[in-house]
Amino acid sequence: MRFRLNKQLREKCQESLAAVLPITAIVFLLSITIAPLDPGTLVLFLFGAVLLVGGMGLFTLGVDMSMIPMGEGVGVVLSRSRRWIVPAAVYSLLGVLTTMAEPDLQVLSKQVSAIPSHVLILTVAVGVGLFLAAATARIRRGTPLRRLLIGFYLAVFVLAAIAPENFIPVSFDSGGVTTGPVTVPFIMSLGLGIASSRSGKNSASDSFGLISLCSIGPILCVLLLGIIYRPQEAASHLSVIPSIPNTAQAARYFTQSFPTYFEEVARALLPITGLFLVFQAITRRFKRGQLMRIATGLLYTYIGLVLFLCGVNVGFMPAGQLIGATIATGASKWLLGPIGMLIGYYIVKAEPAVAVLTKQVEEVSNGSISHKAMGLALSIGVCVSVGLAMVRVLTGLNIFWLLIPGYAISLGLTFLVPSIFTGIAFDSGGVASGPMTATFLLPFAQGACHALGGNMMTDAFGIVAMVAMTPLVTIQVMGLSSVVRHKLARRRLRSRMERVEDMVLYFD
Repeated sequence: MRFRLNKQLREKCQESLAAVLPITAIVFLLSITIAPLDPGTLVLFLFGAVLLVGGMGLFTLGVDMSMIPMGEGVGVVLSRSRRWIVPAAVYSLLGVLTTMAEPDLQVLSKQVSAIPSHVLILTVAVGVGLFLAAATARIRRGTPLRRLLIGFYLAVFVLAAIAPENFIPVSFDSGGVTTGPVTVPFIMSLGLGIASSRSGKNSASDSFGLISLCSIGPILCVLLLGIIYRPQEAASHLSVIPSIPNTAQAARYFTQSFPTYFEEVARALLPITGLFLVFQAITRRFKRGQLMRIATGLLYTYIGLVLFLCGVNVGFMPAGQLIGATIATGASKWLLGPIGMLIGYYIVKAEPAVAVLTKQVEEVSNGSISHKAMGLALSIGVCVSVGLAMVRVLTGLNIFWLLIPGYAISLGLTFLVPSIFTGIAFDSGGVASGPMTATFLLPFAQGACHALGGNMMTDAFGIVAMVAMTPLVTIQVMGLSSVVRHKLARRRLRSRMERVEDMVLYFD
């Protein structure tokens, strides 16, 4: 077993190296050409990249061993309950507890001074809890995802029309950061477990959609919070970039930062672990060998996530902020768009939850939707979204001019593609906007916006929302192209069969 684990870990680390290497190369090339970085910041970034490789490898292996079987087991058992109130209460509690400790949400809440951090976090957590219960009820009843998406997004834009303008981008961003590396694997496997208890042709497609609905809840709740608080003076501030004189000091800086992330990740994983232990004590679903494997997987997940978050927060955030500011103050500030698009294309590959989603999609679809096709569609989507976000930074364009057409197209495509692509697409939006977006792309936009003298609340915030929106279109376009190809193939086959029949009749 140890040999098998070592082999799996080596494979996971190779995959993470392939994902992290392109964005590392891009930042390094920028640092020695048009966006010079001071040596200390560059050293922090390179140290962070090393931590990302090891962290992603451990995290993805740990998720396979622990989070996925845990989520599936809980979903299967709770879906058998005839009384809906018990599963709904458990799902809501899971959503609230895991979201309150989500590292991405902690990062966002600290950058909004208009509302106390704990109030914003609690509001977002309640939104996730309520909508997780609603999403699981949808799977059990077989309600089409499209109906809920259209109804809830109509409510979102109605509330957005009366909410304070400065608070709208933050509200949409909160929906993206809640579905981070801690909650996504568990929620996705939970959906698989619930869907597996149902029989029917739509059971596989119904397993997707939990993440998309859990992303809507925080948007609605934070918009309501903005309307109640009326935070007209909402503001944001840039992070302080440390001065690092040498490599030894950089190593000490990382060492001093580790305890913070050990604590953050422990707070994130303890609620899920505690509820799982209660579940196991009541149901006795897992045997001793399975429990040992889950425990080992949780340890891998914990260490991997600590390494990953320390790498992106300490190493990537300062580099993103400085590169954005340097390009914006240069003679060719229009390069923000192309450079941002290039970074966006490759940075999504380094999101830990993306690897989990693409693997699950490939397994559920029996290989008909490959992880390579999913990865390409996500990269194109994030590439476009970062380009549009840079247009907002440069011009101050209102985010509604992008969000309303984007969601209108996304919801319109749900009528044209198979339901499985709708669920996958809307889940992909939440998965793509993970810690790499919150700790590199958002500081990149903030640094550029501050250098240009813009309003960070209206112009820089919203990039997470854009990253969460564009995959909805690209994944469904991929599904639409698949439908068209299958129709053309059937038409060609029918035409050939008709020609064969004509030839048989001719010779008869």
